[in-house]
Amino acid sequence: MDAFLLPALICLAAAVIAVPLAARLGLGSVLGYLAAGIAIGPALGLVGAEVEDIRHVAEFGVVLMLFLIGLELEPKVLWRMRTRLVGLGGLQVTLTTLAIMAAAIPALGLGWEQALAVGLVFALSSTAIVLQTLSEKGLMPTNGGRASFSVLLAQDIAVIPMLVALPLLVAAPKARIAPDGSVVRPALEAAQPPHGAEHLSLVAGLPGWGVALVTLGAVAVVILAGHYLIRPVFRFVSMAHLREMYTALALLLVIGIAVLMGMVGLSPALGTFLAGVVLADSEFRHDLEGNIEPFKGLLLGLFFITVGAGIDFQVLLADPLGIFALALGVMVIKGLVLAALGRLFRLKGRDRWLFTLGLAQAGEFGFVILGLAVQQDVLSERLTQTLLLVIALTMLMTPLFFFVYEMVSRRLSVAGIGPDHAPDEIDERNPILIAGIGRFGQVVQRMLQMSGFRATMLDDDLATINLMRKFGIKGFFGNPTRPETLMAAGLGTAQVFVVALDDPAATTRVVIFARRVRPDLTIIARARDRAHAYELYRAGADKIVRELFDSSLRVARYSLEAMGLSSTEARERESAYYDFDRRMVRELADLWKPGVPAEKNEGYLRRARELNGELDTALLSRTAHRRATDPAPRPSPEETPPDSSIASADAPEDFADRA
Repeated sequence: MDAFLLPALICLAAAVIAVPLAARLGLGSVLGYLAAGIAIGPALGLVGAEVEDIRHVAEFGVVLMLFLIGLELEPKVLWRMRTRLVGLGGLQVTLTTLAIMAAAIPALGLGWEQALAVGLVFALSSTAIVLQTLSEKGLMPTNGGRASFSVLLAQDIAVIPMLVALPLLVAAPKARIAPDGSVVRPALEAAQPPHGAEHLSLVAGLPGWGVALVTLGAVAVVILAGHYLIRPVFRFVSMAHLREMYTALALLLVIGIAVLMGMVGLSPALGTFLAGVVLADSEFRHDLEGNIEPFKGLLLGLFFITVGAGIDFQVLLADPLGIFALALGVMVIKGLVLAALGRLFRLKGRDRWLFTLGLAQAGEFGFVILGLAVQQDVLSERLTQTLLLVIALTMLMTPLFFFVYEMVSRRLSVAGIGPDHAPDEIDERNPILIAGIGRFGQVVQRMLQMSGFRATMLDDDLATINLMRKFGIKGFFGNPTRPETLMAAGLGTAQVFVVALDDPAATTRVVIFARRVRPDLTIIARARDRAHAYELYRAGADKIVRELFDSSLRVARYSLEAMGLSSTEARERESAYYDFDRRMVRELADLWKPGVPAEKNEGYLRRARELNGELDTALLSRTAHRRATDPAPRPSPEETPPDSSIASADAPEDFADRA
């Protein structure tokens, strides 16, 4: 037991130290886990061959990951994404595999079977690194970001047939090496369940047609059980009112499917993925995700640590230039394929650069495929150590590639190169102009329309524009941060300009430009938080609405009513807090310094403390004043229609009314 617990203790301690540091540096958790493994393995020698026992357990994290991927993919969502999944994603995986396979045969001296395995390894990109970076930099809504997501999703799905097909590559090398053909038998034996598990097989000794029928039957059992059995089982378990039973059921489901797939000779990952897709539209989907996610994250983290601990740096020191050349070669080949596909699928400018540079690295699933390739004797241990280093180096270089993209993006912006779709010709002028028609802007537009006012709406999300047009709502495709687009949309004649963009920095730039060209214009801007509200206040916005401020006030009012206050009393407290916060933010906006943390701004911090101390007094005096000046009886809560505050005069707007 100690032989397992001590290495596990060391791995977990290294993860707790290294992963938060990597996240703090913006490198991502995967690189943190790899760094932790390198530190406790090759660097310090704290773990050795015994870490293999942990790896065998941690590999189950791959099965859990594919189950969670399936849960995210409702069949109807997959159908809507079919063009980019099959077209863009499928071509990327296929062409990259073939290109790297063709390069690996002469460069590494491999047979076509081993070269194909290498191509499969490097056809994949890092889902963890790319998605995290796209989200952090706000690039997911762009055309390049959406194309990258489609390819990553296609790669995740492609992992399943890769894992199923990889063992098949072992037969050809064995037959080719043996002069008399007698060594074909060990290759066939290697494909059977290991460690004496043959007695668990449901297909042993069956003819080919019997194997096919049993296999299809197992897949049908998974699909039918997901549709008809899981729901009543969940309801039965819920009767116990024990949270741990949900966790036990989720693990039972995944492990049971994995065992069933293994008994019919299929990949456990394939079965769990199918089960995830079947359960994607279930009402228990979020419970399953919440219960499986911690196990998946921990096991995958341990898996990456064992990969890092198993890297042989003697291989790197023996030929550092060769290893780095291989890493750059992989990224160049992938980049060329991605650039060609970007052009084929009409990605232009910065979107194509984002698509090309963002997906050029190898991915975490490459470690999984390499591990299976070694177990099945498809690749040699020496070559696998080299490929592990190449994968790690490409992932380490990914932040540099995103930095290159940012530089290219700035240059393209200065050159005036816009998105990959020609802007619409704006053929109408209205007194109200709305920049950004996401969830925030759509609510504004609908209320204006209900009140009889017409607004011109701008957005650079073509999918949203097209969707709104299907519902009879007219919007124009164009970049609302570009001055020429705003002027073409009627900024010069509009009476009200609503800036409802998701990007805080873009919102501030648009407000500055609009105030400069139209000093008389009423500008209403959406703020991310209080600091952003300060920026917009100085930029010249007339009214500023913090995203969550109004809804937070309403939640607080509902809470007061639930505690026994009447609706009138709760609304008075809401209004009093709103007025006080409005005054407080106006004062603090003059003391706020851009780029200086609030805790280091002594004047700001001192005044904020003083104002917080005045809050209770302000609320009590406001309530007492209203009661003294308005003694008339108030309607009871039963007489007040639900949510009447939404349209009431007391409903908060937000702090900044510059007039």
